Amino acid sequence: MNWVAPIKDEKTLEDFKQRLKQIDQKYYIMFEIGVGTGMQLQDILKLKVKDILNKEELSVSIGTKGMKTLFRIPKELQDLIREYTKGKPKDSYVITGFSGSNTPLSREQVYRVYRTAGKDVGLSSIGAQTMRKTFAWNYYKKTGDIYYLQNLFNHASPSITYRYIGEKPNVSIIFKKMTASENERCRRMLYKDNAGKKRINSVVEVLNNITVEIDNPANSDAFYGRVDTLLNELEELIQNYTNEQNEQME
Repeated sequence: MNWVAPIKDEKTLEDFKQRLKQIDQKYYIMFEIGVGTGMQLQDILKLKVKDILNKEELSVSIGTKGMKTLFRIPKELQDLIREYTKGKPKDSYVITGFSGSNTPLSREQVYRVYRTAGKDVGLSSIGAQTMRKTFAWNYYKKTGDIYYLQNLFNHASPSITYRYIGEKPNVSIIFKKMTASENERCRRMLYKDNAGKKRINSVVEVLNNITVEIDNPANSDAFYGRVDTLLNELEELIQNYTNEQNEQME
């Protein structure tokens, strides 16, 4: 299974939307709801007209515990929804499977259409998470607020959210916005069963293995490319960490 990435190029994103519109307006509207709110595909398919029409935000139950999450609906998206649902019964599904029916569109059909549209515009990694990841990436690029996305998606840490949108963690932002309770939780986790020392030792072990292997003439150029990339990432993270430590001491 291919890893699904956000659509970061504006022209490609617009081309994909237009291709969906050509296939059927409902796929275009569904995609606009996804990239406009960050909602999961399965939750979008459950929406009825009365749930979303003329709403500025939408409350959705997340996970087995039924935690409520509020998704904002931008003004432009509200207008699109209003136009698309004009004349539809309030109790009908927004995205239906067949014309004239009141059954929701299936996820399998969505996957098939997405893959077809993606192939047509040159996108190889398209899936159910494309909408959500594209929303998250655009929001982060505009605001830099990784914590809003972390809470919206119920991720355990900002690092998970950074990986989710395919971005390098901004350590400075994470340090500055860590709350006292989060810092205390980290301390407990790192102390418990020597987890902190074990994690550090695992990193050191990997670096020691690389140090031994770096002089091996049998290595391919790809090996050295990976090592250089890893070191660049580590050096940047360490520099950010050092800067934050120095600021704390001043």
